[in-house]
Amino acid sequence: MKGIILAGGTGTRLRPMTNIINKHLLPVGKYPMIHYAIHKMTDAGVNDILLITGKQSAGIYAEYIGSGEAFGARVSYRVQEHAGGIAHALEMAEAFVAPREKLLVLLGDNLFEDSLRLAVEEFCARGEGAHVFLKKVDDPKAYGVPEIVDGRIVKIVEKPDTPSCDYAVTGLYMYDSSVFDIIRTLKPSARGEMEITDVNNVYARQGKLTHSMLCGWWTDAGTHNALLEAGTRMIGRDEA
Repeated sequence: MKGIILAGGTGTRLRPMTNIINKHLLPVGKYPMIHYAIHKMTDAGVNDILLITGKQSAGIYAEYIGSGEAFGARVSYRVQEHAGGIAHALEMAEAFVAPREKLLVLLGDNLFEDSLRLAVEEFCARGEGAHVFLKKVDDPKAYGVPEIVDGRIVKIVEKPDTPSCDYAVTGLYMYDSSVFDIIRTLKPSARGEMEITDVNNVYARQGKLTHSMLCGWWTDAGTHNALLEAGTRMIGRDEA
């Protein structure tokens, strides 16, 4: 399995800090935010990692992470010239993933407690499909929300006015290599981006989308309050 960490975006919600540095390099506890995504990958046994980011701060990533040796990983880099959505960034990883190889995708601003090792092992044993991780939240209207029928996700609705449940689809995904064929069929959304929810819904319509629940804490550290919460949680943890 290959690992893909998506660490681009403009960090609008974290301005003015992100006017000068990519948000995934902001401090969370003792380390830059990106440190934890790499740690979660290697903890799950995924050591061959592609980091996709924007032009802002690209040199700082290389200086901090280097080849990935200090993390027990092999880290490669791709630069996304223009923000075009999560699915657009993921499409840039196609040459990194061999045919019939599976991939673990993490959004770099998703910080969480659970280990992904067991889920990765189970997914690698499957023949095909996709897998998403859900978390119970207080404000599901702010996220992609799954519609679950007979234990299976049949559809994900992005930021629904009337959520069907109080679970959010987090920024942790696993895919088979057919994900790139799916991305090529997508059209930009109303906001002009290639949406990962559209990718997941293709798998859902095919009956190939499975899910599991995150049991520990999780946050999308894309706002000042969430960044503060994440730093408070991480400050006492040893993730070196």
